[in-house]
Amino acid sequence: MNQNAVRSITIVGGGSSGWMTALYLNRLYNHQQSHVAIRLIESKDVGILGVGEATVHSIRFFFAAMGLDESELLRETNATLKTGIMFNNWMQPVDGQIHQYYHPFEHQALGNILDISTSWLLRSRHLFERYDQGVSLSAHLMQENHCPKMPDSKPFEGITPYGYHLDASEMARFLRRKAVQAGVEHVEALVNEVKVEQGNVKAVVTDKGEFSSDLFIDCSGFKGLLIEALKQDNWQSFTDELPCDKAVAMQVAYKDGQTPRSYTTATALSNGWAWEIDLTSRRGSGYVYDSRYLDKAEAEHELREHLGSDVEVLKTLHLDMKVGCRKEFWVGNCIAIGLSGGFIEPLESTGLHLINIGAKLLSTHISSTQTAQATRDSYNRLMNGVYDDLKRFIVLHYCLTDRDDTEFWQNAQRSVDYCPLLKQQLQAWQHKTCEYMDLAGGYATTFTDENYRFILYGMGHYPDLHIPYDEASCDQIFQRLNFMSQRALQVTMSHQDFLESVQGAVQDISTPEQAV
Repeated sequence: MNQNAVRSITIVGGGSSGWMTALYLNRLYNHQQSHVAIRLIESKDVGILGVGEATVHSIRFFFAAMGLDESELLRETNATLKTGIMFNNWMQPVDGQIHQYYHPFEHQALGNILDISTSWLLRSRHLFERYDQGVSLSAHLMQENHCPKMPDSKPFEGITPYGYHLDASEMARFLRRKAVQAGVEHVEALVNEVKVEQGNVKAVVTDKGEFSSDLFIDCSGFKGLLIEALKQDNWQSFTDELPCDKAVAMQVAYKDGQTPRSYTTATALSNGWAWEIDLTSRRGSGYVYDSRYLDKAEAEHELREHLGSDVEVLKTLHLDMKVGCRKEFWVGNCIAIGLSGGFIEPLESTGLHLINIGAKLLSTHISSTQTAQATRDSYNRLMNGVYDDLKRFIVLHYCLTDRDDTEFWQNAQRSVDYCPLLKQQLQAWQHKTCEYMDLAGGYATTFTDENYRFILYGMGHYPDLHIPYDEASCDQIFQRLNFMSQRALQVTMSHQDFLESVQGAVQDISTPEQAV
């Protein structure tokens, strides 16, 4: 091995960020034989922040690449499938009806001459259906609480993309077990000191001894234990654009007869929004809010009112959120991943996605213990671009609202003023369909023009189009989609049937042993 090759990596902090990163790097470097010693240090006294239990669909590819068994993952993390998000109350009611739309993970690419989105707009189909109903299969699956799985679907595959609802604590334990089995060294210790020498982390001192390494990865959460020791004044806040800075989270028991939904819900309340995420064991709910308008007691009271007086609350947790990201994620020989690197409010479930991107980009940038500054600059530029793109997409949800019932929502309409590129795009989208090239060259590839259209048109921001078109050709597109939607419902399983089949697979396996 070259004398400048990386031989050891120490990760400080467990949770989702630490164990996802450890598993990924160990898989990359040590899949056939051990080349890089990977160690993770975590304290048993530090709890796991369970805000981001929902995921985007691309996380499937991470789990599959790690060689995980999907059924085992689902069972061990009390997981359900997520086909998209249902948004409620983000616009003023119309004719006494609460505004509602879906943001699914899938968009059909139908249409030979005019694309399906432009055809939907030209045919004024908003008069009798939502945009998501007119261009996706997933919306119809969610409406009937089906999932994308057929009885014979392969692991990590379905007729449409899907993500997961996961118990974050159980997922961290599951990944820890898999990582340790694969050879990652696990040290349970409390870090007391970070030794810095010439702009690098030389060692971390713990109650179990001192640990040195070629590279250190900071997964210590909002406090950024290592990265802060190397560089202060290294944070850029997003609070002007995204002012929600606190959350109250609740674990809620299912009522008799309730079954898990195959989608997340995000309901706008007085000064923020509430999530509902269904696991097999319970429902996770929470209220992301702006503390300038609500204190903790008021936020908890409003969330309880939203959930209903008859719900059984199992646990309540109040959380502070530090919204923004590092100016430099990579300083010296230390890289910040997860909450230590940055945080975007969980409206689009991007927490695990950002960890995945951080780890993957790191793997392509590590080439030597003598890291060139150009390499650090490249990583920092890319990660900053990812966060900026995601910030802009989240702002889109707020700035389109017509709600003016509280000062919070009045200010939300002006949040676009802090995103000049988005403001420019919105002006163009008043007169044209949002298309791929409008967003080409961005960093956050999970959210493309397809995703932007679901939000734009879901919230009633349609362009004024005057394009000649053939009515019959357009209508054929939607006849085709209607046929495909009916077929999708025929061949897919109900969400509950799929979850029961995952649990039943364990019983089938254990039956012969029980018989013996």
